[in-house]
Amino acid sequence: MRTSFLRFLTAAVLALGCAGVAQAAKLAIIGFQMSSETHARVVNSAKAAAEAKGWDVQVLNSKGDMSTHINQLENLLLTRPDGIIVAMGKPLQAQEQFRKAKEAGIPLVTVMSGTSPDALVDVAVNEYSAGAQAALYLLDHLNYRGNILTQRFEGNAGTRIRGKILDVVLSENPSVKQISTHTMARTASWRDDVQAGMNALLLKNQGKVDGIWASFDAQAYIIDDILRQQGAKKGKPVLVSIDGGPETYRRIADPDSLLMATVMIPFEKMGEKAVEVVERVGIKKEPRESIAHGPYIYLDAELVDAANVQNYLKN
Repeated sequence: MRTSFLRFLTAAVLALGCAGVAQAAKLAIIGFQMSSETHARVVNSAKAAAEAKGWDVQVLNSKGDMSTHINQLENLLLTRPDGIIVAMGKPLQAQEQFRKAKEAGIPLVTVMSGTSPDALVDVAVNEYSAGAQAALYLLDHLNYRGNILTQRFEGNAGTRIRGKILDVVLSENPSVKQISTHTMARTASWRDDVQAGMNALLLKNQGKVDGIWASFDAQAYIIDDILRQQGAKKGKPVLVSIDGGPETYRRIADPDSLLMATVMIPFEKMGEKAVEVVERVGIKKEPRESIAHGPYIYLDAELVDAANVQNYLKN
């Protein structure tokens, strides 16, 4: 009798253990280019949020290469995770893999990637609003007069939209003139490209530049360093950009830095929200319509400058 009871107890414990393992959801997260701080921030926050729930998490880095990205998605379709999160992906180029994921019943959520009929939702900010905030801050601090340089990037939908909104604002304010612009190439050495391009523009337009607009913060860091080496002082020229993050806030608060403002994109909250969507739809089986009526979930972007930067430095 005792032996039978022990066998029963052992079997029960093993069954409970297996049930516990079965309950652990498997989440795959793909960052399109993890060398980019913003991509990494989304991925890392999503990973932490999922692991806090006891999920098994697999993180992949496409390293900015589309063929690698496609192959990673194809391989995930074979392993059939309980959910996939894609940070800063390319839904149009990967539409076949997105479609297969939907057909396989694998919930797929994108972050700052644009819409896809085969993704549950794209977690984003309103880039049109973010671009307008940055553009108007720059013009306000120029008193709507003067010459500006712009550092652009056309290879990402968000940065491209920001630039287009700036162009709309400039079209309505002809006393502010874009006297030159540099467009960053999508290369592994993009920092060198920005440095060389902006160095050339500043040399060519020496003494004529009142403001500089950068499409994202990491570009602004490079420009800030160039200006400081040239002996420029904060506000001359006015330097603004978009993204937010600890290094950005440190520079805004630093009187020796030229960076005056950014529009904060809540990348960490985006990663957390993506995990929440996977859980609610993929695990808890809530209807997608209970989460979002349209293809986007928008989080708030906020202007950060000297007036409120201390609030962000404390976080």
